[in-house]
Amino acid sequence: MAAGMDTPPSRLIRLLQLGHAKRALQAQAIWQCVSCQTCATRCPKSVDCAGVMDALRQLSAERGVTTPKQQRTVLFQKAFLRNIRRNGRLNELELIAEFKFSTFLHSRSLSFLFKDATLAPQLMKRKKFHLVGEKAHDRAVVGRIFARCMDNSLL
Repeated sequence: MAAGMDTPPSRLIRLLQLGHAKRALQAQAIWQCVSCQTCATRCPKSVDCAGVMDALRQLSAERGVTTPKQQRTVLFQKAFLRNIRRNGRLNELELIAEFKFSTFLHSRSLSFLFKDATLAPQLMKRKKFHLVGEKAHDRAVVGRIFARCMDNSLL
């Protein structure tokens, strides 16, 4: 993955070490990282590159240096986590509805709001469209996981 990035993870780490956080926050690479842990596995200093990338994405969003496409990524991540927290597992229809609505409120783009609406009939035909999602049996466990993460992070 690093080969296709504008700034490889090792360079981002070096930018941070040299105090060039602003340049690191503006790199496209932080949004391309899929947290596969390959960089951390190969790093001779055992740096958690995926964790650094995640922290850079959070800082980038907090400081408002994200592009509209990157803002949609943040909105999707937040909608996804709220969905898991609420249901204990993913409810796809609820996720898409929340994501599309929050994106619409943020960007006022009607075209993005209805962009995927034509996919519903095809999904229904293949029995891949579920109107009602299942909830996890023990959502309290999921709640405890989120509580613990909130103690250690800025989720």
